[in-house]
Amino acid sequence: MAIDVISNNEETDPKLLLESFFASFPDYTDSDREKISAAWNFLISKTGELKRGCGKPYYLHPLRVAAILAESKMDSDCIVSGLFHSLLNVEGISPEEIKSQFGESVLKIVADTSKITNWKIKSKTIQQADAIRKMLFAMIDDVRVILVKLADRLDRMRNLKSVDEKSRRLVAAEVIDIWAPLADRLGMQSVKSEMEDLSLKYSNPDVFQQIKAIVAAKKGERAAYLDKAVQSIYKQAEKSGISVTITSRAKHFYSIYQKMRKRNKGADELYDLLALRVICQTVNECYTLIGIVHSLWKPMDGRFKDYIAMPKANGYQSLHTTVICEGKPLEIQIRTAEMHNKAEHGVASHWLYKKGTNHDKVDISDLGIVNQLQNLKNADMSDEGFFSDLKNELLGDEIYVFTPNGDVKQLPAGSCAIDFAYHVHSAIGEKIVGAKADGKIIPLTRPLENTQIIEVLTNPQAHPTESQLKFVKTAKARQKIHSWLVANDPNFVDKEAEAKRAAELAVLNNYSKQIQDENRRKHRAGLGQKPEEKYSGSIKIEGTKNMLFFLAKCCNPKPGDPIVGYVSQKKKGIMIHRADCLTAQRIPNLESRGVKVEWEMKAVKSEK
Repeated sequence: MAIDVISNNEETDPKLLLESFFASFPDYTDSDREKISAAWNFLISKTGELKRGCGKPYYLHPLRVAAILAESKMDSDCIVSGLFHSLLNVEGISPEEIKSQFGESVLKIVADTSKITNWKIKSKTIQQADAIRKMLFAMIDDVRVILVKLADRLDRMRNLKSVDEKSRRLVAAEVIDIWAPLADRLGMQSVKSEMEDLSLKYSNPDVFQQIKAIVAAKKGERAAYLDKAVQSIYKQAEKSGISVTITSRAKHFYSIYQKMRKRNKGADELYDLLALRVICQTVNECYTLIGIVHSLWKPMDGRFKDYIAMPKANGYQSLHTTVICEGKPLEIQIRTAEMHNKAEHGVASHWLYKKGTNHDKVDISDLGIVNQLQNLKNADMSDEGFFSDLKNELLGDEIYVFTPNGDVKQLPAGSCAIDFAYHVHSAIGEKIVGAKADGKIIPLTRPLENTQIIEVLTNPQAHPTESQLKFVKTAKARQKIHSWLVANDPNFVDKEAEAKRAAELAVLNNYSKQIQDENRRKHRAGLGQKPEEKYSGSIKIEGTKNMLFFLAKCCNPKPGDPIVGYVSQKKKGIMIHRADCLTAQRIPNLESRGVKVEWEMKAVKSEK
């Protein structure tokens, strides 16, 4: 195929390469071809003499990136952006020149792609890698920026042989942490799988070669086994009047590697390494075919997944089942052609062309993408609306900013530089006196924005202030500032503590009032002290008499007074106060420590 000329660098003549490109991707309209040709000629005029470190022409990599995008049927602006994706880093290239000749849309994609390329990406943890992926969504407004960058990373992975081993491992780690999961998030399964396999090849070459050797050794045996299963499905499908296309393959190396780690087994000990993919035309046929497959072979328990009725978050739809075929597990996926296209290209399928001769672009509302993550089911959504909703869902109420060293920090929306400083380190937060965002001084209290590079200015004489409490959003910053003020500022009025104490007193006063009201009610009902009764010298506690108690000296309760009791932590008994005693009302947790108490009275015999 002509595309092989592009992919394998067998040709370097610019004119022949462009002809090969259009021979490989003939679906572009005349106006699209004209725009792509103009972009290619512009690229050659600016970089025709430049060479890469490997000695090959500079323009080969951009053309391969454009070819990867064309395989997903991306529009002409995206193809041009793929050709230009690193052009702004070339000396003498003017953004205005790109804008005037190829439009603002192309310049925006190229500029944002260059911005990402210039990042110092560091992901030391899973959480940090996820924050970086979210940062990508935060900083751009056109999903094609990410698609161009994914194509760039994929081509670089395909051509890593020319760099040293240390660089290979670094690039492989970045791809497995950032770009492969991002491709998965966007539903681009073919890109994700290839990236994962290439990352394994360079990050763990010994395991990669081991898996490759085992898969290759069983190729003949596997072919006969799979062909027999394929023919069985074809035969039964034809009887049911269903036209299908079936492909068979060994699972991706990275998938096998993950199974080895999960099950703690070698690749030669794994059996479920084979898979069939059945493509049909309608959803009803999918469900008919799953019945046919289960009638041919016994399904394994718990291995049937219906991603048609319940799609994955990235919009992926298919039926998955694993059956026992001739004593071996065989995974089978069943989906429609449309589902398969979405599974391969994900969000890129928004730019697919209609089959036919007019090559009109598909209306995004006709694609019917079911994506639970975004819940995008409104019929009139635009490309921009689609991506805007995607960003909002992924980012939520958070922002992502950089340290000067390139580390990503995740903060609540509305956070200021003080929050950022405490997030980096408490000692930095305490000494902050100023901040810069993207090199410019900003007010400490100004809310930070996504993708800003934040630099903190400190002074060893500085310390937290009460006014900072009004502006910080993070719990850590608020707690640290509050603690410092309580410990070090004698003029600090702890309004939060006062408000909390007032609320507690209100509860205690209410509890005391309830007890007083209850005692008054008893008196009115004749349950209090009567003339013919007198105090026995004891107090009933929870209806019993044999418990240790103490009368509080602060209020000196007398028999007949309304009283409250609570468990004393110091005297290990029950402390008795008058119900209206202010000291009692200030006892911590009085309501939870309280016990029911009453004076014990005894009858007095009448004298005759």
